[in-house]
Amino acid sequence: MSTLSSKGQGHAALRRGRVSLPGQIYLVTFTTRHRDPLFVEEAIARTASGAFTDPHAWKCSRLLAWVLMPDHWHGLIELGEEESLSGLVCRLKANTARCIRREICGGTGALWARGFHDRALRREDDILHAARYVVMNPIRAGLVERLGDYPYWNAIWL
Repeated sequence: MSTLSSKGQGHAALRRGRVSLPGQIYLVTFTTRHRDPLFVEEAIARTASGAFTDPHAWKCSRLLAWVLMPDHWHGLIELGEEESLSGLVCRLKANTARCIRREICGGTGALWARGFHDRALRREDDILHAARYVVMNPIRAGLVERLGDYPYWNAIWL
C-alpha cells in the first residue's frame, strides 16, 4: 500500500516531468487550502476574479479561459516567452491572496493549497473543447443551470 509520503508521490510527483514551453497551452487547476469554499462569498470571489484578470499579473502569458469555483480555479493558459509555468502559477496565487487580504479580510494564512495540476494540450487537441470543459464547471457542479447565470468565468472566444 502506498502513501503520499512514499517516494514519487505527492507534490514532487506532480512536478516530475513538468516542462514549461513558450507558446504551449496548458490546462491548469489549483485549489484553496483544505479545499475551503472561500469563493462562495461574493466579495471574495469578485476580488479574486479581478486579480486573475489583471493584465499585470500575466506579463507575457495569456489567459484564454477561466472559471473560479467555490474551492478551486481552472484556467486555460498560453505560456509566454521567458516564463515558467510554476513561476506564473506562483505569481497568480500570490496576487490573488494579496488582493483578497488587502481588500477583504487581512490575515496572513495560506489561501491556496501547495502545488497545482497541469496538462499540456497538444496542438492537435481541440482547445475549444478544453475551454468548454473549463467554463462548464459551474453547470456540472450544479451551481447554476445556465452558464450566463454564473459570474466568475470568461473565455476569449466570447
